[in-house]
Amino acid sequence: MDPKTTITSGAAILGIEFGSTRIKAVLIGEDNSPIAQGSHTWENQLQDGLWTYSIPSILFGLQDCYADLRKDVLSKYGCEIRNLAAIGVSAMMHGYMPFGHDERILVPFRTWRNTNTGAAAAELSSLFNFNIPLRWSISHLYQAILNGEEHVKDISYLTTLAGYIHWKLTGEKVLGVGDASGMLPIDPSTLDYDKVMVEKFDALIAPKGLPWKLLDILPKVLPAGAAAGTLTQEGADMLDISGNLMPGVPLCPPEGDAGTGMTATNSVRKRTGNVSAGTSCFSMIVLERPLSKPYEPIDVVTTPDGSAVAMVHCNNCTSDINAWVNIFKEFQALLGVPVDMDELYALLYNEALKGDPDCGGLISYNYYSGEPIMGLSEGRPLFMRGPLDKFTLANFWRSHLSASIGVLKVGNDILLKDEKIRVDCITGHGGLFKTKGVGQRILSAALSSPISVMKTAGEGGPWGMALLAKYLVDNPDGLSLPEYLDGKVFAGNEGEEVIATKEEIAGFNKYIENYKAALPVEEAAVKYKA
Repeated sequence: MDPKTTITSGAAILGIEFGSTRIKAVLIGEDNSPIAQGSHTWENQLQDGLWTYSIPSILFGLQDCYADLRKDVLSKYGCEIRNLAAIGVSAMMHGYMPFGHDERILVPFRTWRNTNTGAAAAELSSLFNFNIPLRWSISHLYQAILNGEEHVKDISYLTTLAGYIHWKLTGEKVLGVGDASGMLPIDPSTLDYDKVMVEKFDALIAPKGLPWKLLDILPKVLPAGAAAGTLTQEGADMLDISGNLMPGVPLCPPEGDAGTGMTATNSVRKRTGNVSAGTSCFSMIVLERPLSKPYEPIDVVTTPDGSAVAMVHCNNCTSDINAWVNIFKEFQALLGVPVDMDELYALLYNEALKGDPDCGGLISYNYYSGEPIMGLSEGRPLFMRGPLDKFTLANFWRSHLSASIGVLKVGNDILLKDEKIRVDCITGHGGLFKTKGVGQRILSAALSSPISVMKTAGEGGPWGMALLAKYLVDNPDGLSLPEYLDGKVFAGNEGEEVIATKEEIAGFNKYIENYKAALPVEEAAVKYKA
């Protein structure tokens, strides 16, 4: 069917993803290609020392994003969206959204970006013999208990952002296994919360006398392909304020942005991996075998179908690059030169490839917020150079691009060098790779591995979520998720591959040695700069 017929017949599939700075929606047709898109720009707020998005901003963002999608459909095809074949919702993982019996949130949403859960994460990691990161929901919950926060006794439901939106649309308190694995560890044999850890947590908090046990308040876990409810009339009215969208649309399990990234890059099969590089940065490698021991920099989560994944998550990636590009934009404006931001990014990124592989000794720290892998609970963006370093435009930009994946390099060295994890292919996606070949080459040098970028990688999370929604309603042969993606979506598309030279790899290794050696300067900046 042509796109207009696909939409008017109700055969289009909608994927929505709540990212850190943009909420994006995409409609796909029978051939999986996007036929319409919408977006809404938003920002988190620092409230009482914690990063948050308000409930009104979440709901308005959802509605405005859908309205923008509807506007795109009207502009391109002159028709309304009245019905859909399926819907999928995804969002940034982790965080803390506790609700009371009246279905009102008890404290402002605490996002993944907060690093105030150190005591809880350390105690739980020891108790479970499993690395529990600062941003995981269980860390936030236990930290609130340790803090003696009054609201804890009133919790009726605890979920993630994706789980919240799905609940509002369907009334169902469920979560995809990948997103759930960022709340509490998952047992791969049951595709459910780890029973032993649940029992240990309940025993740990028993002396507090709380009126609930852990499983009482967590969402039900569902794998990809499972039915997760349908769009209610209330949900349809909330999503589409124009009143055109009909209820009854099936929804797939809500997922985290890690799961949609894996799906969008066909990286759900064992020995595949992907790197998502935008506001934050993370790598995902699907494991053949368990790690030999827990590592603080390594999260073990799952694919949307429940396979174990080693995740290296970095809180910071391109924000500092964007800030520096804006400085160059201001300079260009002072000269009276018209500014095309895409052109400016491309010019500066490509200039970075002319720099020395070790960035000429220049060092940048892109820490807008804390970086747990590096032991920092707060961040201060910082650029430094010595009097004899090669301070050129090319080295300046190469240092910033290298910094954007510096923490990722530190974490992945554990997997690739210490654990000797085998990976057949790594695929990059996200804003860092928008300028062709540049981010790929820097990442290839960092990981000493070929890096592919697919033509579809720019579609990102909402497209990956739409694919998971399609997997729910268009899989008559009962294929596994890897089989479905291989055969029905990607069909041999492995993307364009870039391989760094030996000199570039050696140069990045030297850069990262300098980066780690100068870390006390960043620590001092955190300590002394208010």
